[in-house]
Amino acid sequence: MNTQNSEFLKKNLLNLGFGEKVNAELDKKMEAKTPEFRLGLSHEFNHKTVDYTLHFKAGDNQDMYFFNKYDAHIRHEDAAKEVSQTFFINKGNGVTAKEAFNLMEGRSVHKQLTNLENQKYQAWLTLDDQNLTESGNKKIKHYHENYGYDIEKVIAGKGIKELEDPKAKEDLYRSLKKGNAQQITVATGEGEKKYFIAANPQFKTVDLYDHQMKKIKREELLGTSAKATKNLKSRAQSSEELPKKKQSRKSKMSV
Repeated sequence: MNTQNSEFLKKNLLNLGFGEKVNAELDKKMEAKTPEFRLGLSHEFNHKTVDYTLHFKAGDNQDMYFFNKYDAHIRHEDAAKEVSQTFFINKGNGVTAKEAFNLMEGRSVHKQLTNLENQKYQAWLTLDDQNLTESGNKKIKHYHENYGYDIEKVIAGKGIKELEDPKAKEDLYRSLKKGNAQQITVATGEGEKKYFIAANPQFKTVDLYDHQMKKIKREELLGTSAKATKNLKSRAQSSEELPKKKQSRKSKMSV
């Protein structure tokens, strides 16, 4: 067995969020020089179980093995609601186990990718429910950095308390970019309210959820500062209109 190859594969599995559960079985398959094999494991996220099937294949000389893709399947009590998707790995890089779950739940993930010219670029990824590959896999939409979606600008000025603390702000941005629905605290005139938000690059906004993860109107995500600005604008418009009405009545009287 090529121990260097084995360690490289194990490091990839760790970085992709699969842990060390299949390491022993991986070594057994490699020692037996099995040309092609699959290893299975499960994770739980948000009280939902995800089953993963990892695909390994030997090179031409069967001395080097490659981890090229994995299948992810979210279990559901209602079989009609179960979701499956295959994710491909490129030289140890790709969508992590948790990011795969988030994508399959309908959220978006921010990744650094490499194009055909081997140049790195940033993009948001979303699964396309309307377009499938020949194998039945959902195609992945790419929202390139030139698309103009900036999650930091989108949530700025909304009264989110986590943005007031540098570490909490960094953690919030990192979590949203991994595709998580992240809890936030919003200061309003009625006190503090807690919501969950998730990135929505397609519409250049965020999706808003209540504590039961039910989607609610984005208009509710208004901090006191935003409401105050809105009220000031309304008052200013009213005060501008009032003198005009008075002047109009005066001119009629003088005629």
